[in-house]
Amino acid sequence: MSQEGYDNLVAELQHLESVERPKASAAIAEAADKGDLSENSEYDAAKEAQAHLEARINEMKMTIAQAKIVDMSRLSNEAVQIMSTVEMTNLGNNSKMKYTIVSESEANLKLGKISIKTPIAQGLLNKKVGDEVEIEIPRGKIKLRVDKISIDL
Repeated sequence: MSQEGYDNLVAELQHLESVERPKASAAIAEAADKGDLSENSEYDAAKEAQAHLEARINEMKMTIAQAKIVDMSRLSNEAVQIMSTVEMTNLGNNSKMKYTIVSESEANLKLGKISIKTPIAQGLLNKKVGDEVEIEIPRGKIKLRVDKISIDL
């Protein structure tokens, strides 16, 4: 993952632990003050929200613990790899596409960042400019041509 992605993940984890966790505890305490817990839907909802929050915190801690930060200075634009920005042409309809291949936790399609685990990223790995590749996606097969590979530092 990129240093920026790692830093964002650490900041989000700190926010969840220092802001959201106390809010969840306060919501449980407030709901518990309303009486009989056996029929208190607010209490049940607050407990469930806390469980989801704790699961998210634990998931983020695991991701951070296992993270490997990519040394951007060692990357090459010779072939597609993680952190590559790839400009390509869909040979089926001649449309142009541009994606940056990132770790799962950094993926954001609106920003043009796709997870390295997606079929398109997997199909593009190690390809060079001019290579054509046929990739199986959920809607069928697409044929892409790699037009440009760059590393955005």
